[in-house]
Amino acid sequence: MSELLKSYKTHRALIIMFLPGFLVFLLFRYVPIYGLLLAFKDYRVLEGIWASPWAGLDHYKQLINGPGFLSALRNTAVIAILKYVFVFPAPIVLALLLNEVRKSWFKRTIQTVTYLPHFFSWVILASLLFTFLSADGAMNEIIKMLGFEPINWVADPNKFYGLVVLSDIWATVGWSSIIYFAALAGIDPSLYEAAIVDGASRWHQVKNITIPSLMPTIITMLLLSIGNFLNVGFDQIYNLTTAPTMGVADILDTFVLRKLVAMDYELGTAAGFFTSVVGFILVFTANRLVKLYDKDQGLW
Repeated sequence: MSELLKSYKTHRALIIMFLPGFLVFLLFRYVPIYGLLLAFKDYRVLEGIWASPWAGLDHYKQLINGPGFLSALRNTAVIAILKYVFVFPAPIVLALLLNEVRKSWFKRTIQTVTYLPHFFSWVILASLLFTFLSADGAMNEIIKMLGFEPINWVADPNKFYGLVVLSDIWATVGWSSIIYFAALAGIDPSLYEAAIVDGASRWHQVKNITIPSLMPTIITMLLLSIGNFLNVGFDQIYNLTTAPTMGVADILDTFVLRKLVAMDYELGTAAGFFTSVVGFILVFTANRLVKLYDKDQGLW
């Protein structure tokens, strides 16, 4: 006990700084777990969550056999895969390209320009996109000046996924690249000096020094993000969705929202819990695969 008190006195300032964050995390991350019981209950408002009768897996059967869920799951999976293929590598590519720039003023300008969209909500970003890409927007004015027929980009289901991917790159590439810039700054300059002495070109330096040095950071970021595989960005999708694109834009998050608005709390909670379980499984599976490839990598 005396050792515990001694440790507390030694680290009292750190513990006091830690407590507010811990309490917020406890309040908003752990306390809501109690609400997951709704997915296994026939919820009755007057009786409360705990006193409501158990329904077992009935709500999950309704979820799978009911309308909308499988379509939302398919749309979510397609968008998630596209984002991992195109959006995830974008900040890595940006960091690698800017790392080769020798003009510091140009590098700072590009970084500032790419950071800016991160500080605006998707309400503002979607409004800008709609203004620019709508039937009478600036993009179509340019297209008409070139002699082509205008295209309503935001109302075409065939172009929705491309719009989602490109807009997500625009909004996140700068901010997400910060961690890769930090990793690049930590590479030992003597490695490049030795490579230059050996006659290595810039491409060979990037290929054999820069990218391998970035791999631990890339793997960590991938593992941290894969748990949110089915969370493809509610704010973005909700604000970019139009009536014509609803068929391809309906994702699990919007499906859950509709269920909650309709006061169908059990199915909404079941769908949300399904997303969390899939993310949990993916994180453990991906971490296991990484450990098989390299036992020194992985989150644990």
